[in-house]
Amino acid sequence: MKDASVRTISDIARLAGVSKSTVSRALNDSPLIGEETKDRVRALAREHKFVMNASARRLSLQQSHVVGLMTHPYTSESSTTDIFMLEVMSGISAGLRARGYDLLLIHAGKGDDNWADGYIQTGRVDGFIVLSTSCTPRQIDNLIQLKAPFILWGRTAGTRRVCSVSGDSFAGGKLAAEHLLRIGRKRIAFLGGPASELEVADRFGGYEEALQEAGIAVDPTLVAHGDYTSGSGLVAMRSLLERNPDLDGVFVNSDLMAIAAMDAIRERGRVVPDDVAVVGYDDVSLARFSDPPLTTIRQNGPLAGRLLAENLVEYVQKGVVTNVSIPAELVVRRSA
Repeated sequence: MKDASVRTISDIARLAGVSKSTVSRALNDSPLIGEETKDRVRALAREHKFVMNASARRLSLQQSHVVGLMTHPYTSESSTTDIFMLEVMSGISAGLRARGYDLLLIHAGKGDDNWADGYIQTGRVDGFIVLSTSCTPRQIDNLIQLKAPFILWGRTAGTRRVCSVSGDSFAGGKLAAEHLLRIGRKRIAFLGGPASELEVADRFGGYEEALQEAGIAVDPTLVAHGDYTSGSGLVAMRSLLERNPDLDGVFVNSDLMAIAAMDAIRERGRVVPDDVAVVGYDDVSLARFSDPPLTTIRQNGPLAGRLLAENLVEYVQKGVVTNVSIPAELVVRRSA
């Protein structure tokens, strides 16, 4: 039974003959406290069945052990189709849980430049994971000015002061186009995400370089863009086929758009991959179950999420700045 006379850090400090701050640091395994003192304090805590209150622990450490994930406000469509980001979030949650942190989801519009201020001022979070597709340059500048710990997904940080995890989009774009060329396709379309995004520009750069190395000039009429949703992939693919009925391959910047693009191809009475070969991007769980199973560029969302979580915690706890790039990998299935 718990000793009713030992209820606070002060009680343990009295029994151990040390200060309250020493007890707090010993129970939190601080390197500032010697092992002998830690052992004595822990033994007393076990003997009297003392458990440090979570709120008191946070105050003593001046940390909330909560990380905020900043993303765009979800719509009915994006919340059901953004499977890759759901896989990234799953990896983030698992990575934080392993480090003893909780996750807080924060929705902020692109016009809300000061969304982080209140969270930092009140100490509600120790840092932020920011999805670059959701965050404007002004919002990132504000985080830097606040000196808020954060890590970016989806773009290179551009400076060693900012932590980041990104996929190798240029290599991914090149791998996709090279595979389509290798299987004999000549009229290869590019169906990208939003043209303003750096990731999309990098994927286009890889696609362009592969074509140029094969002696093929990029045809602007073979380039279209969507917004990663299935609906945009369907509309963009219809447009590409209307302009170029002879196209025989397409590199699509997301698996969800690629699956919809295959529907558009079938609408025209054409067969995947016999008439038009299709390569997607991300390798989400649905890709292997599409009809036909989708050849794609694997970006490993769960791994990306875990690295975001672990590297942010390292920055919060030790000030270590990391910039990590996840290799792109071609996964060949039956669509190309």
